[in-house]
Amino acid sequence: MKLDELITIITQRTGNYINQSMLAQSLGITRQTVSNRIKNESQVTVSELKKIEEYYGISLFSDSADSNDDVVQMNYYSDVFASCGTGSIVFSEEKIKLPVSTLLISGYSKQKAYSMINASGDSMSPTIDNGDRLIVEHWNGTQIQDNKIYVFCFNNEFFVKRLSKNLDEIIIKSDNPEYKVKTISGTTVEELKLVGKIVGVIKSLV
Repeated sequence: MKLDELITIITQRTGNYINQSMLAQSLGITRQTVSNRIKNESQVTVSELKKIEEYYGISLFSDSADSNDDVVQMNYYSDVFASCGTGSIVFSEEKIKLPVSTLLISGYSKQKAYSMINASGDSMSPTIDNGDRLIVEHWNGTQIQDNKIYVFCFNNEFFVKRLSKNLDEIIIKSDNPEYKVKTISGTTVEELKLVGKIVGVIKSLV
């Protein structure tokens, strides 16, 4: 979930209009930081959601995942690491079920399929850091949305990058400025297989 979406939810649950300055105060950060994070489509962390609950006296989570429409049981592939650097091969696809709040999923829909994997590397920092859990909206054949973050497979390796499409080429970008922009063009484009779009980031506590 993004910060602008959080503002809407707080407004709905409290019945009072919440602006960026008020959100900044509740999170203990500056209004400019909130503004910058909204511009960069920064994801809200679990700890920030808990701060909101305490500050406004509202409940964003239920004690029971089974009875809460705001919580879904999601497949978590604990041994699948999608690389945010030079590539990471999948060694295992064993999965477990974990409860995840739909408030952490941008554009959540019951009609869409989701799963959760781990991130490895620093090329997408500060948006995604090593060890973060990534919520993936499975690709359903739609066009690439420019400048959104995707998980994709290329040369039998998995990557997490921002993608944009330009005629017959795909532009691959990292959020970390130390990494160069790359492109895939021509017939090579067909070798890139989209897994899905990143619609949520659960930050590592380590």
